[in-house]
Amino acid sequence: MSTKIALDSGHSELHSLHSELHPLHSELHYMSKNGTLARQPWVETPQDNLQALSDTISTIVENPQPRWWWPIFLMVFTIMIVGFFSAVYLIATGVGVWGSNNPVNWAFDITNFVFWIGIGHAGTLISAILFLFRQKWRTSINRFAEAMTIFAVICAGIYPGIHVGRFWYAWFMFPVPNANYIWQNFRSALCWDLFAVGTYFTISLLFWYTGLIPDLATLRDRSQSKYRKLIFSFLSLGWRGSAQHWRHYEIAYLLLAGFSTPLVLSVHSVVSFDFSTSVLAGWHTTIFPPYFVAGAIFGGFAMVLQCMIPVRMMYAGIKNIVTIQHLDVMAKFILGTGTLVGYAYAMEFFIAWYSGSEVELQTFINRATGSYWWAYWIMVSCNLFIPQILWLKSWRRTPWKLLIVATFVNIGMWFERFVIIVQSLHRDELPASWGNFYPSIVDWTQMIGVFGLFFTLTLLFIRFLPMIAIAEVKGILPTSQPHHDDSHIQLETPRTQNTSNENISPQKQTTAENLHSQEHPSLQGSSEPVEAGHDDLIETHPDSTGKPYALVAQFKDAASIKHGAQQLSDSGYKTLDAYTPYPVHGLVKALGKKRSYMPWITITGSVFGLSTAIFLQYYLSAVYYPLITQGKQYTSWEAFIPICFELIVLFSGIFTFLGLILVCKLPRLYHPLDQYRLLKEATNRGFFLTIQANDFVGKESELKEKLGTLGAFNMSIVTE
Repeated sequence: MSTKIALDSGHSELHSLHSELHPLHSELHYMSKNGTLARQPWVETPQDNLQALSDTISTIVENPQPRWWWPIFLMVFTIMIVGFFSAVYLIATGVGVWGSNNPVNWAFDITNFVFWIGIGHAGTLISAILFLFRQKWRTSINRFAEAMTIFAVICAGIYPGIHVGRFWYAWFMFPVPNANYIWQNFRSALCWDLFAVGTYFTISLLFWYTGLIPDLATLRDRSQSKYRKLIFSFLSLGWRGSAQHWRHYEIAYLLLAGFSTPLVLSVHSVVSFDFSTSVLAGWHTTIFPPYFVAGAIFGGFAMVLQCMIPVRMMYAGIKNIVTIQHLDVMAKFILGTGTLVGYAYAMEFFIAWYSGSEVELQTFINRATGSYWWAYWIMVSCNLFIPQILWLKSWRRTPWKLLIVATFVNIGMWFERFVIIVQSLHRDELPASWGNFYPSIVDWTQMIGVFGLFFTLTLLFIRFLPMIAIAEVKGILPTSQPHHDDSHIQLETPRTQNTSNENISPQKQTTAENLHSQEHPSLQGSSEPVEAGHDDLIETHPDSTGKPYALVAQFKDAASIKHGAQQLSDSGYKTLDAYTPYPVHGLVKALGKKRSYMPWITITGSVFGLSTAIFLQYYLSAVYYPLITQGKQYTSWEAFIPICFELIVLFSGIFTFLGLILVCKLPRLYHPLDQYRLLKEATNRGFFLTIQANDFVGKESELKEKLGTLGAFNMSIVTE
């Protein structure tokens, strides 16, 4: 009896010790084979459970909106409508209804324009620059940030349209023939600004949509509704996840990322030229381009956090995808860029003092002590002092605390633009014209209405499109890499003709997938091996008749299909293709395919863009509509460089996107392989290998033997 009591007591102590050591065990779980501590994965999801990952993200779009969605949507939509009617009133009445005056001719309009342009920079940074540096943490937030870029640029684009006064003449901003035979001044920073913002929006939109295509195909193949399937089929352009598609897609996506990267630096630099090319004290400084870029990234990351943290709280399922680690990294970006912005604030005062200009120095002293001192110190407090609290790990890794900091940063960044524009203008070099700016009700309603537009578009995006990149997140899972634990590939001995009623697959599905099938009965059998007799290891699809098109075989995972493709390619099969839910590294080479020729299409676009820019500027500025600007020659090429750069990037991106569609032979809304009912799993979790009929006719038994030893199952011949 005493022995039993002692054992029970020991068991209780061991259980208590196990509870205390559980956090340590979770970390040690990531120990690699050589005994070193491996990096914890960014996505906390059951290994190999690609279907569960698809479900978590896709059900947000597929299921009815949660209860909180409609009240919030109606509120921000109402705010947007108020802003819309305010803009209509402005257009019908004139810009005199704004509070702008002499000398503050630019006020809320340009303040909000520059603010929203800055917000859009985080999306391109997360998507493009971090992609080039192969930062895996970006995959959980890049889609959301990219969408924010599109919406922010739309919000920014409203202001140049309405502040021209005569809205119906806004199209005069574009270099197209008009009734008055008036052309742009290509030496003006305002003209550069138009080309920069237009290029940025177009490339960001193409980059965003290109990344969406595989995920739209996933939603298409999951759709139960006829109309949803039709809509997503149209939007996905017939994407099926073919290795032929992936090899062109990866190069095109890389090229678009490469174009977007310099745009992060150029767009806000060009926006800063609107100020720095003037001779006004407080604006005429070379520090503006890097200062504006750092501030844009600073404010952009803050807005991503301000939107992502509430969404993460409302959709609990994505907490394992957008983890605390992601919030922590973004907080570090805010801390770093905030410090750069604070350095720029200090350097502005130093430059004003070092310049020896009394007007310049007085301008900055007035910022800190003049009639708008409160705006200046709100800016400094929100952008420099408050973000320093992110040195504390608890503030970086606690969502509600981080949300507070992000909110203050966005407030501070708006005031930064207000200080730069209004405070620099309200006291110029002529004391007789000094005056303060007081915003009108139209100023306020338009500003608030644009915020309503931004959040309305964000809510619609969350509701109807996948806000997390499904294919990209799948691609960063440890088990998604073909070199991950290659020892698990067990090759079977060839099957004999006597193995009747035996499952073709040599391996079973993982426990996570089996559990998922139990939770979702409609998905059962979608990727499970079918029963086959000794004459059915290769069978013609029962719903198809006619000439054989291809043989399709399913594999368990990325490592298996890459191994199988390599073996078949080495055996002489030349018409191989593969269908996978994400690009499998090394698979294209294993299939014996050549490198994509997408770069040549891109180079063609670059040459076309450069030629267009040179012709447009030289012909119009020196021949058709000669215009002397600041005593410069008609052919002063230095001023043409910004637009040359923008058009090179613009046409390179357009050619790359259209080239991708062309070389992938899209849109193709029907394919003979659509008869194979399991192929739709290729966009979810399935791995399929195809061999064209002319490559195996007369070799059916040999191919059957080969595929069986390579671990293939669910084999079927599809006809045309």
